[in-house]
Formats: sequence, C-alpha cells, structure tokens
Amino acid sequence: MGIAERKERERADMRRRIVDAAMAMFVEVGYEKVSIRNIADRIEYSPATIYLYYKDKDELLYDVQKEAFTELAAHFAHNLTAADPIERLVQLAWAYIGFYRANPELYDLMFIIKAPMNAEGEQEKWKNGDSAYDALYHLVAECIEKKRLRFADPTTAALSIWAFAHGLISLDLRSRLKVCKLPEKALNISIDDAIRAYLEVIKC
Repeated sequence: MGIAERKERERADMRRRIVDAAMAMFVEVGYEKVSIRNIADRIEYSPATIYLYYKDKDELLYDVQKEAFTELAAHFAHNLTAADPIERLVQLAWAYIGFYRANPELYDLMFIIKAPMNAEGEQEKWKNGDSAYDALYHLVAECIEKKRLRFADPTTAALSIWAFAHGLISLDLRSRLKVCKLPEKALNISIDDAIRAYLEVIKC
C-alpha cells in the first residue's frame, strides 16, 4: 500500500469515527446539546481534528443524515418482499412507520430539524433523500402502470403517500396527537388504522 493510499484510508477511518460518534450523541442527547468539542472528547481527539473534516456541526449532521438514510434504504430492502407491487407498497408504509417507531430521535435528524439542510447551500436537489424517495417513486410508478392505484402521476402519488405518513409521524413525534386525548397504546392503534384506511382509499 502506497503512502497516498494509506493516508486516504486513515482519513476515511477518521471520518467514520467522527460520524459514528456524532450519530450516537445526537440520538442520545439531541443535536442542540452536542458540540464539536463533545464529539472530539468522545473520540479522544481535539476539536481541531474534526474541523479538518467538517467546517461546522451542520455539515457533520448532513453526513450523519446520509448514514441514517442508508439504514432506512436497507430497512426497506429487507422488508419489501412481496411480488405484487401494491402489497410491496403496503409493506413500505409499515416499514416506514416501523423505522420511525424504532428510531424516533434518528427520524427527527433525518426529516424534522432544519440544520442538515443548511449544508445543502444553493443546491436544488436533496441528495440524502434520494434512496428513500426513489424506492417510493418507482414503486408507485409500477402500481400506476398496472392500474393498482387511484393516481395518474407517480410524483403526485409519491408526494401524497409520503406526506400522509410523514404528517402522522411528525404530529406523534412532537406530541401533537395528544389533542386526540387517547392513551399511547390506543393512539398507536389509531395511527395504524389511519394508515390502513388511507391505503385502502388510494387502491384501485
């Protein structure tokens, strides 16, 4: 292994350590409560070392977000097993809800807080969301082609389905569903019933 190759591997290893530590700490105590110095202390390096890789905490969170979307894509791949596209769409909906319930703090970093989007700057496309959105888009496009959904346009269908599920999740994540005055177990059942009802409405 040459010097340049070894240095590149060392940089990749250090970036991996920083991202892993940051993800763990953001989930444990919340993004706002974690500083670059805290992360440096966790990996036993100086803050200056982290600044060699990331200009600020928002840029670091963007890479953490990217890792989280890789996990979500793997979660989809594991759970979408049906041959029938409409059944896979149902599986995707429950996989999405299930991912949130297992990782509420991570979901917040991925979809709710604004901070990682600051690293996007003037870019028109949010690349971190590609894998999850593409999985939904291509699936609904297949459903529409086979006349299994009450939509004519895949983009409209993908946005509608995503917005419905994300809306329920966001309300639950921010404790706004307490307005329903239901105990937690009954509230989860109510959310599940709403998802089932919506999926039935959009099927052909």
